Amino acid sequence: QAQLVESGGGLVQAGGSLRLTCAASRHMFSRYTMGWFRQAPGKEREFVAGITSSGGSTYYGDSVMGRFTISRDNAKNTVYLQVNSLKSEDTAVYYCAAGAPWAPATITVPRVWRYWGQGTQVTVSS
Repeated sequence: QAQLVESGGGLVQAGGSLRLTCAASRHMFSRYTMGWFRQAPGKEREFVAGITSSGGSTYYGDSVMGRFTISRDNAKNTVYLQVNSLKSEDTAVYYCAAGAPWAPATITVPRVWRYWGQGTQVTVSS
């Protein structure tokens, strides 16, 4: 059973930064596309960023482009999301996901992802 465990969330002031971390099961990590989604109360789950298994390509949601950066360290079975210039509208539970076929047209859709973490809360105060 693949496992994804997120950490690094918290309360931060607007304009601040955080680095979210997702630790993955060793047996699956290096083979899979990885991604981050977020979900605010009362809203649908929103694609944030994705990265190929090698780390050679990335893709971002429009609302985070230029502020968030996804990266991965396959030696540590970890994917990161650096979130900068935070805004109040970035407040959400952030989820790590794994296992989607790499295609920018479809990786924004939650149902194409095979594995999910439990999420980490990010709260931005204005």
